[in-house]
Amino acid sequence: MRAAGLAAGLLLAAPALAQEQEPDAIVVTGRGLAAPPGDAAYDVVTIARDRIAGTASGRLEDALRDAAGLAQFRRSDSRSAHPTSQGVTLRGLGGNASSRALLLLDGVPQADPFGGWIAFPAYLPVRLAGARIVRGGGSGYAGPGALAGTIELESGSPSQLGRLSLDALGGSRDSLDLSGVGAVELGRGFATIAGQYARGDGFTPIVAADRGPVDRPAPYEQAAIALRAVTGIGADTELQANLSAFTDRRDRGMDFTRAKSEGADASLRLVGRGAWGWSALAWLQARDFASGFAAVNDARTAVTPALDQYAVPATGLGARLEVAPPVGGGVTLRLGADLRRVSGRTEELYTYVAGRPTRRRVAGGESLTVGGFADASYESGPLTLSLGGRLDHWDIADGTLLETSLAPGPVIASSRFPDRRGWEATGRAGAAYRLGAVTLRTAAYRGWRLPTLNELYRPFRAGADATAANAALAPERLVGAEIGVDWRPVAALTIRATGYWNRLDGAIANVTLAQGPGSFPGVGFVSAAGFYRQRRNLDAVTARGVELDGRWVAGAFSLAASYAFTDSRVAASGVAASLDGMRPAQTARHQASATLGWARGEAGASLTARYAGPQFEDDQNRRTLKGAFTLDAAATLPLAHDFALQARAENIFDAEVQAGISGPGAIERALPRTLWLGVRLRLR
Repeated sequence: MRAAGLAAGLLLAAPALAQEQEPDAIVVTGRGLAAPPGDAAYDVVTIARDRIAGTASGRLEDALRDAAGLAQFRRSDSRSAHPTSQGVTLRGLGGNASSRALLLLDGVPQADPFGGWIAFPAYLPVRLAGARIVRGGGSGYAGPGALAGTIELESGSPSQLGRLSLDALGGSRDSLDLSGVGAVELGRGFATIAGQYARGDGFTPIVAADRGPVDRPAPYEQAAIALRAVTGIGADTELQANLSAFTDRRDRGMDFTRAKSEGADASLRLVGRGAWGWSALAWLQARDFASGFAAVNDARTAVTPALDQYAVPATGLGARLEVAPPVGGGVTLRLGADLRRVSGRTEELYTYVAGRPTRRRVAGGESLTVGGFADASYESGPLTLSLGGRLDHWDIADGTLLETSLAPGPVIASSRFPDRRGWEATGRAGAAYRLGAVTLRTAAYRGWRLPTLNELYRPFRAGADATAANAALAPERLVGAEIGVDWRPVAALTIRATGYWNRLDGAIANVTLAQGPGSFPGVGFVSAAGFYRQRRNLDAVTARGVELDGRWVAGAFSLAASYAFTDSRVAASGVAASLDGMRPAQTARHQASATLGWARGEAGASLTARYAGPQFEDDQNRRTLKGAFTLDAAATLPLAHDFALQARAENIFDAEVQAGISGPGAIERALPRTLWLGVRLRLR
């Protein structure tokens, strides 16, 4: 954790550094290089700070769903979902728990180094300045992995955060949510600190009609802290240091299913804002994960341990250097290079007999991606052009699998998987043309994603079903095109429409190979109620659809709405031939979101409606999760100059939001109705 220690030292030293700077130096912003003008050619959605911090749930993943089409693998949020199911994607390219969208925080990739999922409890909505979602792949300057799009989160500055904000809410099922953020200006710099603690007794995930004696509420307890310091160095350079940590404890609502995630991140970024804009970034991530998995009989009267992944340590480190030379002539250019190295392993106990494990498995490896990129924008009157590309070299190495008996005896299996490497060329091109209140857009792109260490080496269980890893997985590659129109008839109203076509070749999916009972490679015994699956590269997933977004503001009132229609289909052959023409798992055809808000000073209220259409739970389209409509509300009422009362309501009508189906048809639900009441102290 040397990088974390260095970051902490810089955070402490920042005030002194700030006071030593010349008074005529630039104003420190805490941001990176500005987004290129060429992004006007792409489908971009922005979510403001007040909205991110003001949802009824207080959860980042909930705020991001304001952009219809953005989805996690399952509908549950980070209080009840299994942590490994929280990958994010866009445009109907689901069917896998790893993220197919690139999530960045202050320029740093946020996907788990081992699994590619997102540790949402690590993110504090109160510390963020906003979110920027670019739908569509191939964002070369942001980094590799942006198959479905890029989600950029930005930390806030004192002018956005205020001096101090403290929130304390109590909710249903003995829930507690405490959060706070403080910011102080120091010379030519500033420092911020943010923290959050949340806990709750939880709800019983299995719906009442399907429950048995083994089912019980699923409690959670989560905490996070983030420190940041920004200071000027010289006349046109600033230093940004970040240090954060989180811990997350969840339970899946039956014995032997506790899950633990924890981690720490550190990053340093230098940003130059002179004639030559430039940025140099380095980061370090440390993660650990542990989870138990259980087998339950059809009557849900007995549960037994099935797999204990007692440690999944992982690290990620990376660097990025980019420059923006002053080209002139309406051209904006960004050139750079980046790298990311991840390593990790899973350590687990399996093949239980009489409630005790009999075998141990250790599997893992590492991967490295090194790439260079160029991105150019051209502006001339009403015309904006964008052209960018990158070339990446990837390496998967040191993949190993060791299976041993816990009793004295010979090694059961010992494998060293061949090292693999390759090159990937990707890019994007787009154009936008303004015709008064109308802007026409079109773009095409190619992106790619390397399989995660989780997909390559870690098996998992969900209820009675078991899924094996696959060390031979190939990278996913996407090509796509889109056309859109933006209409702004008056300053208060903006409407955007985009039609797109994407083809994801080599899509990684959990492919059903057999039904239990029986013992299967990589997972052990599967009961008659379960299915045996393995991660496989499908021929392709093709998605086409339409996205509509609109925003209207009239005085204190605002209305934001988003709708996405997606028609996704699988192309498959070989052992996966039965999936040909099917819809990808966990992919809804229709998604919609709308929020009506009112704000005046410190007072405000909002009402949010969301709809997610029916979607299939499994790859073979045998199990259907029903569509769900939910309504949330939030209100803030000032009681004094700096003090306000808060009330929130999630899922007001207690709709059944189905999140999964396991075993002989037991339905798991997402969050039921949850009511919150609390107070806020805010010092500007």
